[in-house]
Amino acid sequence: QVQLVESGGGLVQAGGSLRLSCAASGSMNGINVRYWYRQSPGAQREMVARLISDSDLRDYADTVKGRFTISSDSAKNTWFLQMNMLKPEDTAVYYCRAATKVGGRTLANFWGQGTQVTVSS
Repeated sequence: QVQLVESGGGLVQAGGSLRLSCAASGSMNGINVRYWYRQSPGAQREMVARLISDSDLRDYADTVKGRFTISSDSAKNTWFLQMNMLKPEDTAVYYCRAATKVGGRTLANFWGQGTQVTVSS
């Protein structure tokens, strides 16, 4: 029922900024974690940011901490990844994810289609 669509990717110079958006349609009832992931060619998909919505807990991969910020709108149907001080190694396809997590188990899981971010040196 849930569909996620990313937007905001593009080409930016090193040191620049970009903001990604994830728009959810359908019922988000029960969703309690929102994420951003990225994947480069030949590499595993990795989590870069996570928002636990009920507690407003946020955490980040060490490689982006201090540069990236995850946030959401008041209804929590759209969430964002603000990326500052971008580096060429940030180049990847970025994906958003929504999940229902209870006791370490994933009861619902949805992915967006991805948006390309390219950082030039």
